[in-house]
Amino acid sequence: MSVEQSTLGKTVEYPQQYAPDVLFPVPRVDNRRTLGITEWPYHGFDWWHAYELSWLNAKGKPQVAMAIIELPAHSPNIIESKSLKLYLNSFNMTRLSGTQELHDLLVQDLSRVSGAPVQVRLHSVDDPLLAAPLDATTGILLDTLDIEMDSYDVDSSMLKVQPEYRAEMLYSHLLRSNCPVTGQPDWGSVFIAYAGPGLDHAALLKYLCSFRNHTEFHEHCVERIFMDVMALGSFEQLTVTAKYVRRGGLDINPCRSLQEHRPDMGRLPRQ
Repeated sequence: MSVEQSTLGKTVEYPQQYAPDVLFPVPRVDNRRTLGITEWPYHGFDWWHAYELSWLNAKGKPQVAMAIIELPAHSPNIIESKSLKLYLNSFNMTRLSGTQELHDLLVQDLSRVSGAPVQVRLHSVDDPLLAAPLDATTGILLDTLDIEMDSYDVDSSMLKVQPEYRAEMLYSHLLRSNCPVTGQPDWGSVFIAYAGPGLDHAALLKYLCSFRNHTEFHEHCVERIFMDVMALGSFEQLTVTAKYVRRGGLDINPCRSLQEHRPDMGRLPRQ
């Protein structure tokens, strides 16, 4: 079944009981072929915050939690977000023995659909750590640069490098891409930490802004940015992370890296 045949962008009834079969896989390989990749040789993960998670305990009393879900970047499939929302909400009227049963079902079902082991952590909605935003002040904000835009279609030729070596973290809140099926806008912040040939800051900002009319899933956009930057030269380190604004009770934060680097995955104020 193609993505166009999935529940994405369609009016559907929410399942009233646990329904793992609504989860819809999207193969990563199709998009990676356009980037010249068949198997992902680097590191990374897709980090989801799931805010609308509720179920019934054995006595029928409603319970709530927030889930952090991590899919490895080498998994064969991503999980389409509308299907994940339907799946999570299928627990709303489902009686479970406790959070351990919920955790085990989430790990089992999401691992099956993605094709690789998925990590799940359940948190109390009162956990103060979940409200702490990422402190990005140690990086360089690109959004204050005065640039002129005349194209809003992705063009990697916009990118430029300087001959000098740099080690820095650059970030922008101006990333916008679009859902490839519904056309709905996906808003996000992107962080690029690297060591290697110096990225031209204004050129990078123009490139990131050029995603404004681009249609790809979140994960695919981040891999495209990662590969386009990496093609500019020999980098000792490179990590690209995007933190997308919440929609439908979910936000997704893909991270791709040359090294086994795990940046701070705390939530931003817009999330």
